[in-house]
Amino acid sequence: MWKFPLWLWAIFFALGVMAVVIFYDGLKRMVEIWSVKEEYGYGYLIPFITIFLIWQKAEPLVRKEFRGAWTGTAVTLFGIAFYFLGELSALYIIVQYAFVIVIAGLFFSFLGWQAFKLVWAPLLLLIFMIPLPNFLYQGLSAQLQLISSELGVMVIRLMGISVFLEGNVIDLGSFKLQVVEACSGLRYLFPLATLAFLASYLYKGELWKKAVIFLSSVPITVLMNSFRIGMIGVLVEYGGISMAQGFLHYFEGWVIFMVCLAILVAEMWLLANVGGQKLPWREAFGIELPARTPKDAPAKFRTTPTPFWGAALLLAIVVLPANFLDKRAEISPARADFSGFPMTLGTWHGKVVHLEALYLDVLKLDDYLLADFVNTENKAVNLYVAYYASQSKGESVHSPRSCIPGGGWQIKDITQKALSNIAVNDRPFIVNRAVIQKGDSKQLVYYWFQQRGRNITNEYLVKWYLFWDALTRNRTDGALVRLVAFVQPGQDMEEADIRLSQFAKLITPQLSAYIPE
Repeated sequence: MWKFPLWLWAIFFALGVMAVVIFYDGLKRMVEIWSVKEEYGYGYLIPFITIFLIWQKAEPLVRKEFRGAWTGTAVTLFGIAFYFLGELSALYIIVQYAFVIVIAGLFFSFLGWQAFKLVWAPLLLLIFMIPLPNFLYQGLSAQLQLISSELGVMVIRLMGISVFLEGNVIDLGSFKLQVVEACSGLRYLFPLATLAFLASYLYKGELWKKAVIFLSSVPITVLMNSFRIGMIGVLVEYGGISMAQGFLHYFEGWVIFMVCLAILVAEMWLLANVGGQKLPWREAFGIELPARTPKDAPAKFRTTPTPFWGAALLLAIVVLPANFLDKRAEISPARADFSGFPMTLGTWHGKVVHLEALYLDVLKLDDYLLADFVNTENKAVNLYVAYYASQSKGESVHSPRSCIPGGGWQIKDITQKALSNIAVNDRPFIVNRAVIQKGDSKQLVYYWFQQRGRNITNEYLVKWYLFWDALTRNRTDGALVRLVAFVQPGQDMEEADIRLSQFAKLITPQLSAYIPE
């Protein structure tokens, strides 16, 4: 049996303190998200569960000799480099992942591969406490909203109720229900996926059964959330709009989550009784505590592997530059507010439209312009510009690819178009061109991302330049620009293209005062 000397416990404690000090800003931001977003509230429990699962392996661990691994030292070094990358780019998500990498590297450097295999899964569980990057969260939420709305409407129709669906809006005739971001199912998906990962780790069946348990958390969540939305629609139809609000709404959500959990447990019981390896429930899934070590068992104090000292030294070296050098304050360039944007552009005259608080709460933008412009020929263009002073703390531009379907519109065609009447650096101005349709109504949409002197059409390039400019220019400000033209039935789409192209030529010189380069 191997034991740790007291001084080595002191080293472990000191390294833990250093890790928290180094990664403090990223960890603080992560805990703040846990406290304000219900879907991440389970994050408080993850570190304690990880500690428990490692302690659960105490018996096999005390019997193994820890040989250390230089690979673990290299992983620690990689995590530290990742940390500096996150600090320089002011992107908390990178700092948070770097923290988990460093913790795993320290374990690996001390235990060596044979012992590390016993604890890698509990350490991997730490990933589940880190909130998703905002652009992934937005895309996933938008898709789940649409799927949940469609399946929810199917439930309502099964109950014999006439209902009409436009995107995320469920029209019951007397009432309209909007499936907002909070009803996308992510509040169930993230905690249920975490529980499913934990359950698959504790499950003692075949690997394919473990995979089924974990992956099934997604369809279980989607189906049950859709059922919840459908039942809310049924209750609203017979009991009024109050059935979709207040305590009852949240109580329904709690009940649905408990049902999801019950389905997961039932699935595990079923898997234990099928396949080549059938196990009793107690054997297939049981939380076993480590056996007590006999008092008279011979014990030897562990020696500290050299790779661990290397990893510990790396962490100690980082403490000073990480906390005593000046923190970079993100640059927020001077700009004019959109309240001063001209409402007369050539032959076009505009009228400002204000977004409802419901949408502002979701978009979390810093300034915006929404206006309907009409020219002397009575042809209209809708202009929308969303500006973000910083996109490093979770808020960022929402891609129309995600937002357009939520309004009930279908994207029939989307391409890139070069506007020959506008030149940027002697090259034609490129925009995304989307034809969207709802029933018989059609619209033509031009949009682009105007980000720190670049006009970008690719959403993934936006994220790359966001990181690069944060790293090299200490800036993450930027905007989305969108133009929309209504297309009358039978009207030639070419006319709408000409209209938007001419209007884009008018506004691009104006935008530089409001969107810094």
